[in-house]
Amino acid sequence: MKIIILGAGQVGATLAANLASEHNDITVVDKDPDRLRELQDRLDIGTVTGQASHPDVLERAGAADADLLIAVTNSDEINMIACQVAYTLFRTPTKISRIRSNSYTSVEKLFGNDAIPIDVFISPEELVTQYIKRLLQYPGSLQVLDFADGLVQLVAVKAYYGGPMVGNELAAIREHMPTVDTRVAAIFRRGTAIMPSGDTVVEAGDEVFFIAAKKNIMPVMSELRRLDTPYKRLVIAGGGNIGERLARAVESRYHVKIIERSYDRCRALSEQLSKAIVLHGSASDHDLLAQENIEETDVFLALTNDDEANIMSSLLAKRMGAKKVITLITNPAYVDLVQGGDIDIAISPQQITIGSLLTHVRRGDIYNVHALRRGAAEALEIIAHGDSRSSKVVGRRLDEIVLPEGVSIGALVRGEEVLIAHSHLQVEPEDHLILFLVDKSKIKLVEKLFQVGFSFF
Repeated sequence: MKIIILGAGQVGATLAANLASEHNDITVVDKDPDRLRELQDRLDIGTVTGQASHPDVLERAGAADADLLIAVTNSDEINMIACQVAYTLFRTPTKISRIRSNSYTSVEKLFGNDAIPIDVFISPEELVTQYIKRLLQYPGSLQVLDFADGLVQLVAVKAYYGGPMVGNELAAIREHMPTVDTRVAAIFRRGTAIMPSGDTVVEAGDEVFFIAAKKNIMPVMSELRRLDTPYKRLVIAGGGNIGERLARAVESRYHVKIIERSYDRCRALSEQLSKAIVLHGSASDHDLLAQENIEETDVFLALTNDDEANIMSSLLAKRMGAKKVITLITNPAYVDLVQGGDIDIAISPQQITIGSLLTHVRRGDIYNVHALRRGAAEALEIIAHGDSRSSKVVGRRLDEIVLPEGVSIGALVRGEEVLIAHSHLQVEPEDHLILFLVDKSKIKLVEKLFQVGFSFF
């Protein structure tokens, strides 16, 4: 595909790296020539320096024959104008835009070919808020991902010493829970992926990814680790876009305190939130945390836009007795450094946003894409089309489908029914298959496998 990416910030650069590795023709547009030069040194891409919404800049970037335009600059307005220009002058078929402001995204009539021609808009703040909400829903989870509109979930948990499954084979899960169907899609042990089988033994410290119907997630989690008690008290550090959205989304279910440095912002938050308590001060102020009984806090969430401030306030909160800390980190280099030590979960907004963007970039009928393990692995939801003559998948049992190495099928969703993958299951047209890729580079082979060929009568 010929793809133009507007904006070479964190999201634009990570997206370019993801897509360039899949042999797409990528051009990145940005005002900063140094940033573009640095990208070009690392990746096989084209670059154009200039204002992303200007018609002459888009023309130089090749908008006339582009398949897809992705606008991820820091300005909502530039992103929207760029999509408008691409549609009006170049008839670019698909336009995806990052839009941060709730004022725009809440008005549906704004978007469409007869208004602002954006085919898909993505709000990173909203995606991160939903992601954190799912983590809070399942205490003890490291990652929770939705498939088939929430019918199926993929959950990552850490197996602990003394957990019911540690030292046992995976086949024992079925013996313990004969009525609950689940499948372990992958295990990461000391950073290395293991494709599990029934006789794989779970070790303490393993990150176990399992897939199950939403209603069965809690029973399966209790098999893999002692269940954490449901969270009650949350402290959110940072009353910015994400902090405010999260507080508003969860204040009716949890006891929420939000710490914000700016007095004016505190006043605005106190007017917008109905139950959450707004505190003026710094989240790394030892006395303030002590005064607010941080040791009684179930989850401390550092959600400011400053990585270093988030890391330091999280470490302090943990040292002072917060039971769990979740930290927002935009620099990918920091994520692997800090997760798993004092910081329980490091959240990368780029990886969450990119999963959502890739859903619209992938060829064929890929319905959902989620990045796992900070982007090293991927989980896909893909729709099977065609019939037994035109498809390599439809009409075949799961054990007859030749999957690329490192790829496994976790579940099928047929209408409202969730079927956990077993070898005897047969794929029917329009089934949603949830696949797990330990090696992301196999994506092209997966797309090819699901392509519908010609059937000869």
